Amino acid sequence: MTDQPARIEYVGFWSRTLASLIDTVLSALVVWPIVTAIYGHEEELDRSLSDGSADALSSILLTSMAPKGPLDFLVSWVLPAVAVVAFWVARQATPGKMVIHARIVDAESFGKPTTGQLIGRYLAYYVSLLPFALGFFWVGWDARKQGWHDKLAGTVVIRSR
Repeated sequence: MTDQPARIEYVGFWSRTLASLIDTVLSALVVWPIVTAIYGHEEELDRSLSDGSADALSSILLTSMAPKGPLDFLVSWVLPAVAVVAFWVARQATPGKMVIHARIVDAESFGKPTTGQLIGRYLAYYVSLLPFALGFFWVGWDARKQGWHDKLAGTVVIRSR
């Protein structure tokens, strides 16, 4: 293992949560109008709310998460994935991470991660999500503030200088 550079600051759970919220809002501002223009939204929401069942909220959540068609899948799932990985490759950070002055680096060298590491990191988000997003909460307990996706990809998130 390479010696850790002096004064490395690992970015913790709450800062990374803020960055994720920023990225989620920015992504929604791009994706939601496109999907709404293609598929609409009012009829489905009205139908879910007017049925009067206790399951109206869960119905809304499930129908909003499930792709409404192939174009929705591309716009809602593939486009954000490509955008995130592209930001990571180009800037080592998404806009949210840039706001908090954080960047993703290789856990051993503290240099720029490989494209393969970054793609693996994104795919490992799904591992971190299960069970109950424990892999994301792990950032709060780990000495190097690594989530499971970071550990699997061999990355850490540090404060930019």
